[in-house]
Amino acid sequence: MNLFDGALQQLARATVVSPISDALHQRLLKPEREITVAIPVGMDNGTQELFEGYRVQYNSLRGPYKGGIRYHPQADISEVRALAFWMTMKCAIAGIPMGGGKGGITVDPKKLSKRELEEISRGWVRALYPVLGPERDVSAPDVNTTPEIMSWMADEYQKLTGDTRNATFTGKPLDAGGSEGRGAATGAGGLYVFEALKTKTKLPTSVTVAIQGMGNVGGNAAKVFHQHGHKVIAMSDSKGGIYSEKGLDPDAVEIYKKQNGSLKGFASAEETTNEELLELQCDILIPAAFENQITKQNASNIRAKVVLELANGPTTTDADDILFKKGIHVIPDVLANGGGVVVSTYEWEQNLKNEHWNEDEVLGKLRKLLERESLSVWERSKKLKTDLRRGAFALALERLEEALEHSRS
Repeated sequence: MNLFDGALQQLARATVVSPISDALHQRLLKPEREITVAIPVGMDNGTQELFEGYRVQYNSLRGPYKGGIRYHPQADISEVRALAFWMTMKCAIAGIPMGGGKGGITVDPKKLSKRELEEISRGWVRALYPVLGPERDVSAPDVNTTPEIMSWMADEYQKLTGDTRNATFTGKPLDAGGSEGRGAATGAGGLYVFEALKTKTKLPTSVTVAIQGMGNVGGNAAKVFHQHGHKVIAMSDSKGGIYSEKGLDPDAVEIYKKQNGSLKGFASAEETTNEELLELQCDILIPAAFENQITKQNASNIRAKVVLELANGPTTTDADDILFKKGIHVIPDVLANGGGVVVSTYEWEQNLKNEHWNEDEVLGKLRKLLERESLSVWERSKKLKTDLRRGAFALALERLEEALEHSRS
């Protein structure tokens, strides 16, 4: 099953417990627009290559399309379509005035020079700028895209359109109109969601945490959980991981990885694989890297009390059912990793108003929003006697239904 088929399966499962109108159902089965473009890049060796780029504008009932741009050799239109669908749900669950979109380029950015990386980034904007803009489609960072890449894109868009509001791309550096708190937003948001639901899920005050993934999301999550007194017992990157029953210092782990290129040989820790990490005994398991990590093959081996999804699509629907029967709460990606898109929306708002909010203000607003919506999701799941994912979808579908009704009046 490809990722988009899995996303539609989640929609179908949600509508069983929370029916929607046929009009909304039809609007959610397909994107409003999909664009595939060829991006020509003059390479450093004198040759010219064409790279495939994408933008999927899934649904705009609640506002401009919002979603990141990922650079990855396996990126394809089906993956981007699924991610754009989830962004539609995520924005509705967060209650922000945004629709769902996503973008990407099929490329391994590690094989590009900085000049080539800038050229491909500006080329994506040149190919797509007519359908972008603060009122149409607002892009952000995702896998392998950085604040610097966002600043190149924002600059290219301004050159092409003359729009100086700087609100078409978010996740920019602070000195280029970025928002304070953006880098830590997804990891911090995961903590806020967890804290809002901690007593509901009957977890102790201090918990043990295993985190798969050390990118921006997983790395920041490890730090923020550690800073708030929780014990991070396992961390991993794409090559493998480490485990220590006594706990790890995420800052020390990150420094070691930068110096050595991997976690292999980290002192006072046992080596583990990404597959083994998922099955460790812990209070909180945080998949923060890849899709389709918890499946019907390994779901029965999961020993965490709660799965907090900071990656997109890490748990299949078959696994959802197994975990639900085991009494393991899965806090779904469309709620748990919403901190990034919320703070991106705050950046968009600051740019349009020509304001700058400090980090305490940004994260304070984020915490308040996520605490409120986490409890709303919990209440929906209890009312419908279902899992948290379907509870979250039910909340999103209610809000999308309201937007559809409003658009007709």
